[in-house]
Amino acid sequence: MPPQPNLERRRALADAAIEVLARSGVHGLSHRTVDERAGLPPGTASNYFRSRDALLEAAARRIVELHETEMRAANARSPVPADAGDLVELIALSLYGSATGHRDRYLAIYELSLEATRRPALQETLDRIGRATLDVTVDQHRALGLPTSREQVQTLITLFGGALFTLVTRPPAEVSLEAARTLARAAVTGALSEAGGTG
Repeated sequence: MPPQPNLERRRALADAAIEVLARSGVHGLSHRTVDERAGLPPGTASNYFRSRDALLEAAARRIVELHETEMRAANARSPVPADAGDLVELIALSLYGSATGHRDRYLAIYELSLEATRRPALQETLDRIGRATLDVTVDQHRALGLPTSREQVQTLITLFGGALFTLVTRPPAEVSLEAARTLARAAVTGALSEAGGTG
């Protein structure tokens, strides 16, 4: 069944909010700028998201939704990792794809993360999203047959976020798959070292 019009409109507005955040930062985000970016009549965003906090939360949730959808698709296409080297490559490809194909999306989430330090409600939302993302990622590791513990997966997520920040905030021309591999290798080594790796 195709998405309902209401859901499609909410996603379009959240996507527009992500673009505004990436280009203009949190201070450039308003219902008006989202309507303009989405090409929708004035007042549309405020009809769907009554407050600015609701708009920020919608953008955060949409970023995670898109990321998790793409991770599941990538995992389905990839061979099952046999060892830590395969996991490095899987993470490197995800880092590179995120930093090159979806740079705006991750610039937006870093804007939201900084804003959350000043908005407790947004911080609570990001914390809830973080816990849900951990659950999804653990499930993905299990589906791939990886013996990583929940703690190791959490460490990988943390290190992935830092590595992605490094790539996303570089000039796009300086981002390479080899740089992503170097960061992925350091993340996997760091996360798995205490328990002896994945095999």
